[in-house]
Amino acid sequence: LLRDLNTIIRTILILFILIDASNSQVSFSKCLNGPSSSKIPTPSPHFTIRAGRSINEPALIDETMREDDIEQICIIGSGNWGSAIATILGRSAARLPFCNDEVRMWVFEEEVSLPSEESNDVPAKKANLSDVINSRHENIKYLPGVKLPTNVKAIPDLKEACLNATLLVFVLPHQFLPKLMPIIRASVHPSRCRGVSLIKGLGFDKRTKLPVLISQSISIGIGDGFHCGVLMGANVANEVAMGRMCESTLACDYGNDEVNERTRQIFDERLNFRVARIGDVAGAEACGALKNVIALGAGFIDGLKLGGNTKAALLRVGLLEMAKFCKIFFEGVESGTFMESCGMADLITSCYGGRNRKCAEEFAILRLRYESSDTFDPEGCNRLWSKLEQDILNGQKLQGTPACKEVY
Repeated sequence: LLRDLNTIIRTILILFILIDASNSQVSFSKCLNGPSSSKIPTPSPHFTIRAGRSINEPALIDETMREDDIEQICIIGSGNWGSAIATILGRSAARLPFCNDEVRMWVFEEEVSLPSEESNDVPAKKANLSDVINSRHENIKYLPGVKLPTNVKAIPDLKEACLNATLLVFVLPHQFLPKLMPIIRASVHPSRCRGVSLIKGLGFDKRTKLPVLISQSISIGIGDGFHCGVLMGANVANEVAMGRMCESTLACDYGNDEVNERTRQIFDERLNFRVARIGDVAGAEACGALKNVIALGAGFIDGLKLGGNTKAALLRVGLLEMAKFCKIFFEGVESGTFMESCGMADLITSCYGGRNRKCAEEFAILRLRYESSDTFDPEGCNRLWSKLEQDILNGQKLQGTPACKEVY
């Protein structure tokens, strides 16, 4: 029965790939396109590369390349999402002829307790996280139970991790970026390096009081014409790591079609992690930050037990407000972006799963439980959010709460 079910699922996926979506149209709010139209451009089919090629066609990449043309991938960050994307990048690097087999992952070194197979009375042994990852091929703190490819190497020295890298994958809280930039800038390949940010947040210009894209801050921080795209989508880290089928959106334009396609292929796994490329970096990145605000609202709704109808209303209005915010504050945002995985799909999965929804639900439950308490003054709220991060996320940080402050 399980084999038959697996066959059915794979058949559905193949049919999905073959569907011709070119004539479909999606209605959306006038706030996206102005009063003259209530339609948005049909998003490209997810199985189509934006240059017009099917993923089943051979990529236009010269595989008879010199050693100088080989890609060196470096992941900057090793938390839950960083370790999950390492499973994809490790397999891709081993498979693709234009990649160095080794994928370096910079680890903020910390001491972790090793799982004990003995009695609970025996004190747990301690070890450095990087050593554990390299010996066990598992991030036992942030992604326990998932084996990383053996070609993913954890490196606690940022300079060593970034040495001559041609593709930087940023996946860490953006508050840590400024102090890392000088080391990164001095270590990467001097002429061929580019970046992809998986960071879901927004910066803030204290002088202009306007939101700033994290990818833009990275490009400015590294300088010398460095270009940074983004990867955003409905990608719950644990599900990605377990190989469950999902989609993602790579938004980038490195000024070269071959480099754009090569970057897409590095992230893409045809049956597990399907990546479509668009050029709208601002729209994709802003969606990735703003959906976390809506996800907090979804968690509050779940904690208050207000039901599915209320959450559906939140998602509808939330998507419209995300689109309006993007159109107001960023240039070149395309309406079709909101129908990609980085838009509607990411919003849906974040509001039904994900860390922001989960923590917000618990916050609402505790708020009801201690309604008459003074625990919920501003300082008390901050303490509670920090406690939820520690208890539920094992010390990792929420993106939704700082995003709320930044957007406000």
